[in-house]
Amino acid sequence: MSQLSQAARQQFNVLALAIASTYGVETVREEFNVSPTHAQTLNEKITHSSAFLSRINVIPVSEIKGEKVMLGTSGTVTGRTDTTVSDREPRSVLGLDGQPYELFETHSDVSLRFASIDAWAKFPNFAQRYSAAVQKQIALDRIMIGWNGTSAAATTDRVANPLLQDVNKGWLQIVRDQAPQQILTTGEKVAGKIQIGATGDYPNLDALVHDLSMMIDDEFRDGGDLVAIIGHELLAHDKAKLYAAQGDTPTEKERIELAQVIATYGGRPAYTCPHFPARGVVVTSFDNLSIYFQDSSWRRHIQENPKRSRVEDFNSRNEGYVVEQLGKFAGVESANVEFV
Repeated sequence: MSQLSQAARQQFNVLALAIASTYGVETVREEFNVSPTHAQTLNEKITHSSAFLSRINVIPVSEIKGEKVMLGTSGTVTGRTDTTVSDREPRSVLGLDGQPYELFETHSDVSLRFASIDAWAKFPNFAQRYSAAVQKQIALDRIMIGWNGTSAAATTDRVANPLLQDVNKGWLQIVRDQAPQQILTTGEKVAGKIQIGATGDYPNLDALVHDLSMMIDDEFRDGGDLVAIIGHELLAHDKAKLYAAQGDTPTEKERIELAQVIATYGGRPAYTCPHFPARGVVVTSFDNLSIYFQDSSWRRHIQENPKRSRVEDFNSRNEGYVVEQLGKFAGVESANVEFV
């Protein structure tokens, strides 16, 4: 199909008008700059499409480079001074590590075949369906980059980097670069390996999470907000052991399947999320993980391309990842984890 059918064109026009109205522009068929207010609204829709993104910080900033914006404390602030002897001395506890953030131009470009639009023309809410699908995928891409990103290439290669490793530096890579002591890379049994099992470095997942918790700086360790984010292979391995030990008992089997047994590890509430490394473990707080985007940088352009029989939707913004307090993050090098 080299051109849109009449029904498909009607739907495409509805989509184009809806997007133009949303962003307060006359047409989306020319590249336009999304206003900071509309960029924030769009970002909120993307964030709310993901339970994980809703837990962390997704923050608009005005500059491509700068100091971290989330406030945190590195220790106690309460005490007493005998003012007959000396002045009260406020304690500086913000801007802990002095590490700046940096944003990179990020593209989320989508194409729709004319044939697909024609097939979906029967849905009266096509515009809402399309927008929701794109927003959800951008949210999942953000999470994938956050856990797997290692670099920011000038031109990315999706074939060589299927986990979007070259789009941006994610949280794990930031900690590798800025606080390598917070990433566990090896155990004591075999160099370069972290072994989990009866004869390994850690007899079980609880022991590993406990050790990671001990890597968190003292001032953050007892704040009550630390969680363990755990990869699905580690959870599956642990659940398999529970099945082997108790799975023949109907009531225990039911509890395992309802995930009532696996609620905490190493004393920390346990979570998993999309695209987290399968054998990875991170101990941190949700509010220690951030995505920054420049609120004035979001641009969009929708055009027909009959040469390729498709509609093209170009989205770009400047975006980056931040670990607010490096000492409040501890993780394992997932590629080095093995079961014994």
